[in-house]
Amino acid sequence: METEPKENVIINLTFEFALKIIDLCDELDGLKKFALSNQLFKSGTSIGANAREAQNAESKADFIHKFKISAKEVEETEYWLLLCKYSKKLPDTTQLLSELEPIKKIINKIIGTSKRN
Repeated sequence: METEPKENVIINLTFEFALKIIDLCDELDGLKKFALSNQLFKSGTSIGANAREAQNAESKADFIHKFKISAKEVEETEYWLLLCKYSKKLPDTTQLLSELEPIKKIINKIIGTSKRN
């Protein structure tokens, strides 16, 4: 009897978040905010890419390192989203910021737990 693979919450959350970032970047491109769109696209999609890369880490140190990169990308993404939120001429990103918060917490928890074990 086969069992289903265990769901990986952080991989799923970051993938769904990246899809929403892509949509926001399309909207920013429509407003001709290409520089902001490019920065946000890179950092917002890199969160999940690094988390996914960590799944095949060569060592525990490599695993932690990949998630630390993810954590840095979370911070950068949050910065760009806050710029959008507080600018009068850019889309409101309140919802994306609220979706980023649990991702941030989970990544920090993964790093902390991995360091202790």
